[in-house]
Amino acid sequence: MAAKKSAVAVAERGIVSAHDRRRPSVRGSLGLLQGGLLLTLVLAGLGPILWLAKAAVTPTQDTLRQPLGLFPNGIDWANLSTAWGRAEIDHYFVNTLILAVGAWFFQLLVATTGGYVLSVLRPRYGNLIFGLVLATLFVPAVVLLVPLYLTILDIPLLHISLLNTFWAVWLPMGASAFNVLLVKRFFDGLPREIFEAARVDGAGPFRLLWSIVLPMSKPILGVVSVFAVIAAWKDYLWPLLVLPDPDNQPLSVRLPAIAPYLELDVFLAALAISTVLPIALFLAFQRLFLSGAGLGGAVKG
Repeated sequence: MAAKKSAVAVAERGIVSAHDRRRPSVRGSLGLLQGGLLLTLVLAGLGPILWLAKAAVTPTQDTLRQPLGLFPNGIDWANLSTAWGRAEIDHYFVNTLILAVGAWFFQLLVATTGGYVLSVLRPRYGNLIFGLVLATLFVPAVVLLVPLYLTILDIPLLHISLLNTFWAVWLPMGASAFNVLLVKRFFDGLPREIFEAARVDGAGPFRLLWSIVLPMSKPILGVVSVFAVIAAWKDYLWPLLVLPDPDNQPLSVRLPAIAPYLELDVFLAALAISTVLPIALFLAFQRLFLSGAGLGGAVKG
């Protein structure tokens, strides 16, 4: 017992000893240091977002003269309605939403099925397949632009072009080796006893995936969902190449194109509107990043 307590004490030992922590001066200094670090992180993370939100409802002259001023001449809420109308935010917002939902569906489909096959079903050549999937992570994305674009222009065997269609964005984004790796690593940590029990009860591969694996995988599915939507929401180069028609382009492509024709306050309002959904999505799924609740109730007794 004494040896165990000694091992715990050694494991918990840090720069400041437990005895020093009891001193008021040390506690005060550590509190100030931790508070200052936390404030710095908050300013670095939320500062640009808060400034954009403020600038979206601030007149242009105030933003230019006093960039860090807090509403010197009041708030101009008309910027938001003007940006919504003049910049056609509603139309391009819908385009962006369609692209994000499609990219989310295909990335989740490929990641869950790929991770399930490699981790749970474990085919004979699974390690080789997994090695090839990992190898694609070492290929720079810019190198794939030309082959992907030529493939989109003329789909092999079908000989059709996907140019100016949302499929040209959805399908390439669905093939994400990083998401497959994330999901596989999570599936590797699931209890194998449940899989064996389900197989004994007669569950086939599809029933095992749908009824056992997916309900236990809510945390990783939430993480992949946030990554997929945010990546699709901010992607610029690929939608610019495969969606040359302005009517099909998302906000990430159209806003830089129309920026020279808008006042600064209206453009900043349009940028603020375009960031609402990604922020709301992250806030909605933030618990899944830190929670392991997807395993709750999986093992009984």
